[in-house]
Amino acid sequence: MKKLVFALLLALMPMTGFAAGGNEPHLDEMVPDLSNKASLQNGMKLFTNYCMGCHSLQYQRYSRAAEDLDIPADLVEEKLIFSDDLAFNDQMRNAMQEGDAVSWFGAAPPDLTLEARLRGTDWIYTYLRSFYKDPERPLGVNNTVFPLVGMPNALEPLQGVQEMVCAETDRPVPGHEPDPLTGKYQSCEVLKVTQAGMLEPAAFDRAVYDLTNFLAYVGEPSKLQAQALGPKVLIFIFIFGVIAYLLKREYWRDIH
Repeated sequence: MKKLVFALLLALMPMTGFAAGGNEPHLDEMVPDLSNKASLQNGMKLFTNYCMGCHSLQYQRYSRAAEDLDIPADLVEEKLIFSDDLAFNDQMRNAMQEGDAVSWFGAAPPDLTLEARLRGTDWIYTYLRSFYKDPERPLGVNNTVFPLVGMPNALEPLQGVQEMVCAETDRPVPGHEPDPLTGKYQSCEVLKVTQAGMLEPAAFDRAVYDLTNFLAYVGEPSKLQAQALGPKVLIFIFIFGVIAYLLKREYWRDIH
C-alpha cells in the first residue's frame, strides 16, 4: 500500500510543477464589502449603464436587487430598466439577440450572474482595469489578464485610453533575454492612461471596485441576508445558553 501511495505522489509531482510554473497574470486583491449599500447601488448603476448592453444577469431579478440594496422601485424603473420589454419583477436580461451577438463578436457574451463565483473578485477587478489599446485586434483593444480578449473596453469612457508601455526591469521576463550591457529585461506589462477619461485613476478604481462588489453580491444574494441574520442568531444562542445553564442548575440542585 505504501508503495502505491508513493508511486501516485511521484506521478503527480510533474503535474504540480507544470501548474506552478505557468505564467499566470498578477491579480490585484479585491475584498467585497456586502454591507456597503452605497457601493452596491453604484455597482448596479454601472452594470446597467455600461455592461448590460451585452451581458445579462438572468438569475437575478430587478425587484430582488432593489429590495436587498434599498433602492426604490420607481427609481429602478426610471433609471435602471432601459427596455420596454422588461418590468420591475423580471430577470435582469438584455435586449441583444444571440444571433446578432455571434455575428458581431464571434460568440455570445456570457451571462455574468455567477461570474464572481467562477473567476473570483480579484480576477474581475484586475481584468476590468487591464484593457489597453491594440490596433492589431479586431476591436482595437487587448487585455493583460485575458490576452486576445474578444470584447471592447466598455468602461473606456470612464477610464480613458490605456496603452502598453515598455520599461526596463531587473525581474526576469519569460521568453526574453537581458540586455548584454545593462543586464536588465524589457518588460511590456506597464499600463498607462494616455488619454484621460471621465474619472481620475483613483475614482475609476473605486468605480470598478463598486461594480465588482455588485457582481459578488449577485453571485450569492442570500449571503447579504445571512450576514444580517448572523448577529441575531448569535445573540439568540447566547440568551438560550444562559437560560439552559440556569435551568440545568435548578434541576441538579435537588439531586446534589
